[in-house]
Amino acid sequence: MLTRLNNLRLLLFLALAIGLVVLHVAVAGGNFPLDDSWIHQSYGRNLGTIGEWSLIPGQPSAASTAPLYTVLLAAGYTLSIPFRLWTHGMGALALWGIAVCGARLADRAAPNLRYAGLITGLFLVMEWHLIWAAAAGMETALFAMWVLLLPLLIWREHDDNRSRDSVPTLLRGGLFGAVSALAILTRPEGIVLAGLCGLAWLIQSLRVSRRPTGSPLPVKYLLLWVGGAAVGFAIFIAPYLWLNLSLTGGLLPNTSAAKQMQFAPRQVFSLPRRLWQMTVPPFVGGQVLLVPGMVWFVVIAVRRNRLEVAFVPIVWAFALIALYAVRLPFWEQHGRYVIPAVPGIVLTGAVGMLWLLESARRSLVGRVLTRVAAIGAGAVFAVVALVLSPGIYARDVAIIDQEMVTSAQWIDENVPDDVFMAIHDIGAVAYYTPRPILDIAGLVSPEVIPIVNDADALWALMQAEGAQLLMALPDQIPGDDPADPRLCEVFNTGGTAAINAGGANMAIYALAWDENCSSTRFFEHE
Repeated sequence: MLTRLNNLRLLLFLALAIGLVVLHVAVAGGNFPLDDSWIHQSYGRNLGTIGEWSLIPGQPSAASTAPLYTVLLAAGYTLSIPFRLWTHGMGALALWGIAVCGARLADRAAPNLRYAGLITGLFLVMEWHLIWAAAAGMETALFAMWVLLLPLLIWREHDDNRSRDSVPTLLRGGLFGAVSALAILTRPEGIVLAGLCGLAWLIQSLRVSRRPTGSPLPVKYLLLWVGGAAVGFAIFIAPYLWLNLSLTGGLLPNTSAAKQMQFAPRQVFSLPRRLWQMTVPPFVGGQVLLVPGMVWFVVIAVRRNRLEVAFVPIVWAFALIALYAVRLPFWEQHGRYVIPAVPGIVLTGAVGMLWLLESARRSLVGRVLTRVAAIGAGAVFAVVALVLSPGIYARDVAIIDQEMVTSAQWIDENVPDDVFMAIHDIGAVAYYTPRPILDIAGLVSPEVIPIVNDADALWALMQAEGAQLLMALPDQIPGDDPADPRLCEVFNTGGTAAINAGGANMAIYALAWDENCSSTRFFEHE
């Protein structure tokens, strides 16, 4: 009976994951809400069709921070599966995986609460940030799945019925190491997640366990498991490190340094302000009503001497927020860099809320308040997922389609291949009209990284490289001055979605280094 109910739960989560992703994609018309999504598609297409790790064919580069996701996209191109179907399908499966892993963690955290897993899984699969991420054509949903799978793997290690024999122990350690590597291959900050999980496992293993023997796990078991984890990790991470070393001379892709330099000016904001700005986005939605549950989760987990593993998801959530507040304070686009904090917030909030409901049964006021909060949270999750989130996603897609995709298509139709361009948002251009470019954001042009915030140096580099066109939003132009006499506007998208959202239109400028627009080669071509 229990197995049948679990299977029904799995099918329910899968149906919701597919249905919600399909709803969002259908409302938005099929494309993606970020220019970075097109960067991923370009890398995946080049790897899958010509076997090359590049954004622009013939120019190997390391602008992908998610090599595992690139490989998965490449598989779709190799199999000639329509890229939108393949990409959104992977996102739906990742969303399903988030719900499944979250449900199983909830079952372990609260084994006496019959519906803890079901309710937690439903909250996760209906959380709008996670749906947005699943449909966005980015690695975010896949990484969010690892956020819950890694704690689940180490939690299972402390089951009393686990075999302590050498081979099974080595294999389970190897599995943890391999999944840790896959998490890092999905997002570099996966190393923090793996470290937290490993630390929680070690603390729990060394102290007196809750097993009937009341003793720590044997040293032999610990060494075998750690050895297996090290081997599994090394096998899967080695190709990633070799790739980055061969392309950039470092262990991380260019993107990490470029993004940090791009948002370095925000370091002038106080740390409390940056922390607040990064904390707000992942709490927007039904999870804000689960905050009392999060607090109660910690209280009960401490009282009941729970496994240290139980704290990993919530510690991870706030560690990720703090990491980005310190290193890369980018809170726009729904806080997309800290969306992987959401699973830990929802998991602990949902389980804690259920514990609150159980504790409040002795008081009429407590029963009323906790039940209203729990029902309200469920209603908010459902309403946002079904009503508000599709419109948000559609607006985001419309902005990228009208600004980046439209500009890329105009370039493809109107600009000769031998016209060298400087471009800020490179994703759609790379996909629709792949050609040599100067990336003034520094993702595939590492020489830009040291001067990304130096307008004069950027102008000098563009001139030295022979750039004839510039594609940029007003605040992406070096110096933020669209009236610069070197700029001769030749195309403006005129898109309405960005304007309605308080943004600006993308424009393409011929570059007149003598400040005489009629002398530019582009106008001569026309």
